[in-house]
Amino acid sequence: MLTRDQHQVSRKNISKNALKVLYRLNQAGYQAYLVGGGVRDLLLGLRPKDFDVATDATPEQIKAEFRNCRLIGRRFRLAHILYGREIIEVATFRANHPEASVSNKKPSKRDLSRTSEQGMLVRDNVYGSLVDDAFRRDFTVNALYYRVTDFAILDYTGGLKDLDKRQLKFIGDPEERYREDPVRILRAIRLSCKINLQIETKTHAPIKQLAQLLTHVSSARLWDESNKMLLAGHAQATFNSLKQHGVAQYLFPLTIQSLNDTSSQAQNFNQFVQSALKNTDKRIADQQPVTPAFLFAVFLWQPLLEQIELFNHKGMPPYEARQKAASQVMTTQQQCIGIPKRFSMMAKEIWSLQFRLGVRRRKSVFSVIQHPRFRAAYDFLCLRAASDTELQELADWWTEFQILDDQDRNQMLQRTEKQLNPKNLKPKKKVNSKNKHRRSRTKTKSSNDNDAHG
Repeated sequence: MLTRDQHQVSRKNISKNALKVLYRLNQAGYQAYLVGGGVRDLLLGLRPKDFDVATDATPEQIKAEFRNCRLIGRRFRLAHILYGREIIEVATFRANHPEASVSNKKPSKRDLSRTSEQGMLVRDNVYGSLVDDAFRRDFTVNALYYRVTDFAILDYTGGLKDLDKRQLKFIGDPEERYREDPVRILRAIRLSCKINLQIETKTHAPIKQLAQLLTHVSSARLWDESNKMLLAGHAQATFNSLKQHGVAQYLFPLTIQSLNDTSSQAQNFNQFVQSALKNTDKRIADQQPVTPAFLFAVFLWQPLLEQIELFNHKGMPPYEARQKAASQVMTTQQQCIGIPKRFSMMAKEIWSLQFRLGVRRRKSVFSVIQHPRFRAAYDFLCLRAASDTELQELADWWTEFQILDDQDRNQMLQRTEKQLNPKNLKPKKKVNSKNKHRRSRTKTKSSNDNDAHG
């Protein structure tokens, strides 16, 4: 335990709403502690994104204390206390459950704990004490508790020692814990990249062997986890770590297949992916908006081109080949990560605009630049150009076109059309009006003759 004078955690850096929850539960006679990543990040001098609370109150008792509370989850019953856009997550102390039954059947309402045949927890609502809860958590650095009554930090698993060592270590047997919840593999990799911790040897050892268990996790849950990994400001390091640990192939199978190719296209694709990940991290650091649709459009770009080429070889018309390839590639990815429709549609629009950006005719240009996804498609093109010099001229053209006024845009389009289609812009041959009139009379006479013979 660390007393107030032994650590740097201050209430000034804790969410006011989280403090409200802690004080309210304490006043109602319950134990309540700030726990997990919030305490860990505060000790590291970082600003926590979320603040979670652990208590001995049951979900129903928590709901009775807070009118702004809703209960969620069946596998893991939680209370969410809502303060505008901020959600304070409150969990009841959990305990071990050696009596958990193994079954593929749908659990009944009376089941408090249940595991699947693969060892995954499908229900985990066995409540216990504070110490029980500490040993039920995943990593030692996440099992630190801040007590608001005396501002002490409680440590039952050696988390403070591991923070000093800058290592990420599982509580309990790593293989068993991964089997209980394979998503812990992703959390281990994400946390190691986010807060620069080395994964402890025993914790690291089973990852590659057990990564295939991620195929048993719901695609919707993996969507949530992928957003945490890719949109937290450490996308490049996390993606590369997923590849290194043999995990990425179970999340992005088409992407990894294209990256593992030995062709020059694969090298360009790898540079493209790395540039996009780096750019995403920079945008987050600069507090600029990012969307997962853009990254998934990047990850699936080379698989899309490969699929289009296959359809073209079969004689399919270009537009139809692009549409069918886009649907097929996205469907394959969604079997692993459940991308919501609004994001999958956005990615497809970015792809479609890549082909339209190459058509620099007046009508097409003004149609594209007014498209709601133009800016994302333009950024996508610029990233492609960074790894493909042949595209640089096109990217530069669109960069210049955007900053011009209407008159200069018209002049630029005229020059471009002349350069790209010089034959179509040659002046038409003038026709002598007399000759034209004679031809017209001759044609009319011939027509009348034909009518007469008819």
